Amino acid sequence: MNSKIWIVIFAIVICLLLAAIFSGWFSRGVPVEAAAVKRGAIREFIDEQAKTRLPETYLITMPFQGRIEAITLTEGMEVKEGQVVAQIVPRDLELAVQEATAAVQRLEASIKENADVNVEESAFRQAQQFVRSTAATVQAAFERLRAGKAKLDYSVRDLSRIQQLSTTGARTQDDLERAVLQKVQSEVDYQQDQLVHAAMVAMAAATDLLPTMVRQYIGRKGLTEGVLEKQKAEAEARLQQVLQDQQRGTMRSPVDGVVLSRYISNERFLSAGTSMLEIGHLEDMEVEADVLTLDVVAAKIGDQVEIYGPAIGKPSARGAVTRIFPAGFTKISSLGVEQQRVKVIIRFEEQDLARLLTQRGLGVGYRVRVRIFTGENPQALIVPRSALFRSANGNWQVYAVRNNVARIQAVEVGLMNDEQAEIEKGLQEGDLVILAPESSLADGARVSANAVEK
Repeated sequence: MNSKIWIVIFAIVICLLLAAIFSGWFSRGVPVEAAAVKRGAIREFIDEQAKTRLPETYLITMPFQGRIEAITLTEGMEVKEGQVVAQIVPRDLELAVQEATAAVQRLEASIKENADVNVEESAFRQAQQFVRSTAATVQAAFERLRAGKAKLDYSVRDLSRIQQLSTTGARTQDDLERAVLQKVQSEVDYQQDQLVHAAMVAMAAATDLLPTMVRQYIGRKGLTEGVLEKQKAEAEARLQQVLQDQQRGTMRSPVDGVVLSRYISNERFLSAGTSMLEIGHLEDMEVEADVLTLDVVAAKIGDQVEIYGPAIGKPSARGAVTRIFPAGFTKISSLGVEQQRVKVIIRFEEQDLARLLTQRGLGVGYRVRVRIFTGENPQALIVPRSALFRSANGNWQVYAVRNNVARIQAVEVGLMNDEQAEIEKGLQEGDLVILAPESSLADGARVSANAVEK
């Protein structure tokens, strides 16, 4: 009984094995999508988000503190080079010019007044004449003093004679008394003459200083003129500054362009440096892209660029790389990943930019996408990018279909983009490769390939 059971079990196992062998032999295999390796053009590119920008914008700012008139320009309005876009209240500027002009004129009048020395010269001549007159008065006082001294001496001698004669009776007592009176009067007169002479000498000494004092005053006026000249130069510089401010008070557009931003609208008092308007020349618009440092090494100045996206519409625009910044920066991606990126500047083709400005109304700061083409091969052996996968050691591989069997084939890849890859070694034109192979697919598995056009 036990032997019969084992025979039945063995027969069932043999049947199952034969069924599995024959079913695998005659089945069509795992259905897969495949594409043929073919020759064609391939372009390698870097695809990134970007935004439009202007290489230079022009800020209209307050040149100095003052009251600004109302600004009527609004965002989007066109302006011409030299057009007045903002104005400081003209009356304030006119008053400042008048004040500075009056200061210069006042100092000019002061210099002219200081230069006139007619009064001082007359005073100098008068002082000289007064010195000569005083000298003559001193001399007269001296002569009077000598006369008084002679008169006193005579009175003394006469009194002595009369006294001698009075003792002999030759002179009367009356003569003696008159002689005494004459002597006393002569002494008094002489003392007065001495005092007058001394006073005139002192006055002459003071008078002698008058011409020197007047001449020194005239010389001092020369020093005052130097001070006034310096003050005039300062006032003239202030006038030039005010005149320049008057000119700068009328602010004009430096370029043909449009108003990008208006920061001030109503009349108000503003401090120096306050921003009022931002003006840009839209015909200079370019695109700025932040490219990963791992990718940007393949880009170079002059690379062709396709600019596309909803803001661009159809057809896409053409451009070229004009500048690659030498330094990178850290940027956090939308997924929170820290990335190192480099700014790349792209210039629009003139015709495409003109079309976008007129037909699409493209502006500054609009979000676009760019495709920077870093390499090209017009006759490359290409496969769809989805056919490639990495081996355990990081090398590129594909599943090639040979006689309805999937075979792992190592390949060397050249140019690559999001859709295609150039095969430099490992495949031939016409070979079938499996697209997006499942992880369960194994080397040597029988497959049923459905060829698709890629």
